[in-house]
Amino acid sequence: MTQVKEFITNLKGDRVIWLIVTFLTIASILAVYSSVGSMAYKQRGGNTEYFLFMHILYLALGYGMMILCSRMHYTKFAKLAPILFVIAVPLLIYTLGFGDRVNEARRWITIPWIDKTFQTSDFAKLALIIFVARALAIRQDNIKDFKSAFLPIIFPVGIVCVFIAPADLSTAALLFTTCILMMIIGRVSIRYIIATVFVGIILLSFLFLVGNFFPELIRVETWISRLNEFFYNTDGGYQIQQSKIAIASGGFFGEGPGNSLQRNYLPYPYADFIFAIICEEYGMLGAFAIVGLYLWLLLRCTAIVTRCPKTFGAILAMGLALNIVIQAFMNIAVSVHLVPVTGLTLPIISMGGTSLLFTCISLGIILSVSRYVDVSNKQEKLVLDA
Repeated sequence: MTQVKEFITNLKGDRVIWLIVTFLTIASILAVYSSVGSMAYKQRGGNTEYFLFMHILYLALGYGMMILCSRMHYTKFAKLAPILFVIAVPLLIYTLGFGDRVNEARRWITIPWIDKTFQTSDFAKLALIIFVARALAIRQDNIKDFKSAFLPIIFPVGIVCVFIAPADLSTAALLFTTCILMMIIGRVSIRYIIATVFVGIILLSFLFLVGNFFPELIRVETWISRLNEFFYNTDGGYQIQQSKIAIASGGFFGEGPGNSLQRNYLPYPYADFIFAIICEEYGMLGAFAIVGLYLWLLLRCTAIVTRCPKTFGAILAMGLALNIVIQAFMNIAVSVHLVPVTGLTLPIISMGGTSLLFTCISLGIILSVSRYVDVSNKQEKLVLDA
């Protein structure tokens, strides 16, 4: 018990965020263990413990990265931003041309020697958010200027989103939305932001046009089929129908842990549709708890941002928090058929490798900001008391 107290005491950053992440982690372990049965049967002869062990291993590695990032001064990430961006763009280009083709999309590259796949868009998301936060911070004095402030910010956003979109439109849309919100927080002129949205629509139209000539590169047919399914099929496709059955079966209190039936029918119940499994097993009570945790995370990060003395830290923490929370609500919206199927996972909770690790890194950076916000406020209080 003493060791646990000592470990908690040594944690750096906002304790409430650590608590939220711990609750999400417990939910993740329970939901993943319950939902990997069909995959375990197909790949490991029913050995669900193997997938549970791998998931816990990734969670442990993610926690290690979170602790490491929380102990770093967040300003160090501003210095790393240009390097991370320069690495991210070639990685995205390489993935488009030579990445592993899974489900008709090139999103992954295989890491040599360890034979594990790496989703480059997860790295690019983090790199771009840090880069945009840095660019907004250093241009605050002339942020309303088009040439010297706006163009150097929006150009990198366009490059990264265009290279992510052909294989993963939902991630590109999520990242674009996050960057737009960061620019609003960073006091960029609203007319420039409106113009950016129009440019984004034009670029998306261009991708649709190019995709008709290069269907193996840009997944236009998949985009159109998902949109048609959403707008013209009120019941949704097979995935959505099974998700609705799972949610309806749960009622208010749920069927109980491990008692899901729809996990045997839902595609990717451990990733894209894990929220439906939570609803089935833990009911609306469990669903509201998960939604509440993500809202709590956003509110806590907002409170940190309002106390942050540095522009870079405030915009960085808010950008990372928005990216995580918007992704979470997009995943939930897909499960209840409010938006078309996207393929976005539920942050922290869904089973995954690079997605989980980079979400943990993002949370670690937020914790680093909160840590130094607390230090600054304590120092200011000491000066006032003196």
